[in-house]
Amino acid sequence: MQILYNFHQRFAKFLIPIALFTATYFLIKSPYFLENSNTLSFAVSADLLLTIPIIYFLLIRKTSIPKTTVVPVMLIGLAIGFSTLPATNQEYLQLFKTWCLPVIEIGVASFIIYKVRKAILFHKQQKTSVDFFTALKKTCAAILPKPVVIPFATEIAVFYYGFIYWKRRKLAENEFSYHKESSYLALFFGLILIVAIEIVPIHILLAKWSELAAWILTGLSIYSGIQIFGYAKSLMKRPIAIENNRLLLRYGIMQEAEIPLSDIKQITLTSKEFDKEENSARLSIVGELEGHNVLIETNNEHQLRGLFGKKKAFTKIALFVDTPAKLKSFIENSLQD
Repeated sequence: MQILYNFHQRFAKFLIPIALFTATYFLIKSPYFLENSNTLSFAVSADLLLTIPIIYFLLIRKTSIPKTTVVPVMLIGLAIGFSTLPATNQEYLQLFKTWCLPVIEIGVASFIIYKVRKAILFHKQQKTSVDFFTALKKTCAAILPKPVVIPFATEIAVFYYGFIYWKRRKLAENEFSYHKESSYLALFFGLILIVAIEIVPIHILLAKWSELAAWILTGLSIYSGIQIFGYAKSLMKRPIAIENNRLLLRYGIMQEAEIPLSDIKQITLTSKEFDKEENSARLSIVGELEGHNVLIETNNEHQLRGLFGKKKAFTKIALFVDTPAKLKSFIENSLQD
């Protein structure tokens, strides 16, 4: 009974804004609004963008629901306004979209970066290691709605690793690189070079048909190049590590997995292909195109987390490490301690 009561209490916090949005929608569609649209357009816009989000905030302020979910509620109000208000009555929506929305987005991103920086400084004071992407995901999970945590954190991480983090990464004794002897970086920077070479002639050719389409494709190409650059640099900044009796497998910000050392069944130094099984995986985004020199088998099933939250279960995982013998020796010694 208590569980049912808690469910209704939690659901009511979303039901009330939904009811208010619904009532506003029917008001806009009513003959009364059409007769007084010039007078009511400001009031309706204010309700969609301010009043309902504020009511929602008051409902959730003492709950565990992230306060930043007020932003999606504003966006829902904005979408309802653009889809229902007559074009001649959308001036306040346009003002909000042009001037307020970018400030809100920058404010949320700045707040998250501030919280991440605070967490990193705390770990430094405690003389414990912390990974930026890990801290970023934890911070986003505490602030943002669950569906947008990984995409939002990934976008910030791409910019951070690509254009902010230029300091050379010195490996600790418990960290192991995987980019120096592999073809990972050559593959990524080769893709960037292809994008850079092809973008100009394709833009010129496409512009003969449609100027708008040409600029859209060019924008997407530049965005893709930035993404690839950020992914490539993250390979150098997020080494494989062994911490707190756990093996932290990382492939930049694109893939990661966590295995307790006590659950490792066998480590084999091999570059031979292994039999494909249902629970086998590769620490790589291009699969068999990249080689491996370490094969790890576990007693229990674990999750390989990929881009945008994609997961793959495994009990056997292949990966490439610059110093495979050192990794194996470190794990074996850690198990004996």
